[in-house]
Amino acid sequence: MNVEDKIIIIGGGLSGLLLAYQLEKLNVRSLFLEASNRLGGRIQTLTGVHGTPLELGATWFSDMHPNLLALIGDLGLTKFPQYSKGVSLFQTKSFEPAQQFYVSGAETPSYRLSGGTQQLIDTLAVRLKSTEIILNANADRITEAGTHVDVMTSEGQTYKGLVAVVCLPPQLAASQIKFEPILPDAVNKVLPAVQTWMAGSVKFTLEYGEPFWRNKGFSGMLYSHAGVVVEMYDHTNIEETLFGFTGFLNGGAANYDLEVRKEFVLRQLTDLFGAEAASPLTYQDKVWNDKYLLSGNPIIERPHQFNGHHLLQQAYLNQKLLFCGTETSPICGGYMEGAVISATRVAEQIRTFLNHTPHRA
Repeated sequence: MNVEDKIIIIGGGLSGLLLAYQLEKLNVRSLFLEASNRLGGRIQTLTGVHGTPLELGATWFSDMHPNLLALIGDLGLTKFPQYSKGVSLFQTKSFEPAQQFYVSGAETPSYRLSGGTQQLIDTLAVRLKSTEIILNANADRITEAGTHVDVMTSEGQTYKGLVAVVCLPPQLAASQIKFEPILPDAVNKVLPAVQTWMAGSVKFTLEYGEPFWRNKGFSGMLYSHAGVVVEMYDHTNIEETLFGFTGFLNGGAANYDLEVRKEFVLRQLTDLFGAEAASPLTYQDKVWNDKYLLSGNPIIERPHQFNGHHLLQQAYLNQKLLFCGTETSPICGGYMEGAVISATRVAEQIRTFLNHTPHRA
């Protein structure tokens, strides 16, 4: 097999890793180029000082996500319901007591993964036997070169492949990668305007030694129009031995530094749950606007704008360039389910392409 008889996958998130996994099942080799120093993309699970899995990225899924559930089963991972027992809180105004409500156990549950969502990424990576993974490799040019494509990086490397698959958010791909020959005008208009899910979100996690909120009859679920924390959930592990919260801060919190955000979070939670909330073992947060997710100041007019657009599902450069990733999925675009659907679609497109490509010795 020639050196260029491989698929080059750009972007090491869930869709890219799953695509490589599916291609290996077809006996097709892949080469991974990931610009950052880690795999996972918008999936990122940290470990607290007591070993608590703490989610800074994608966390929840449901029975409405059958393709993701099938993957979880295939990888031998374990899901469990999001804890919701007890009193939940809704703050409408800062000068009024929080309203209390209960979530019925009969409602469709959200699930989490035992050990954290990072288990999806780590398990897929371990199962890749013939895929070469290169971190800190920032692809910035894709050129059609006869029967193959050249993918060049800002570090000065060139990689050759039969097909290049861009598994980056389309908006980021449009601003970071030059395509030769240039893509059709309609594509160049759509790519920069595709909303990147989670872009601009501020997610936080807290680890505690004891589930003091459960002991007081609270679910840990909080919605607020009054504080820096706008949404929060119990983040205890499946064994109920490690305890914490995860959730989202309001968008304006991105303008503060981490220590100020932490101060505001702990003040709000102490007012709601008591003095125990003031002393976490771990506080971490992440503003999802770094260079691996977002570039420039895209104009987004509505949620999921152009997610699943038909132009994102077509092949370019004479069938040698494909777009993958959750934003390209017409179903559940922006979610982990969408990432799984897009990877499956692209694997089938590549299989069809290779079946119509003369064998290369």
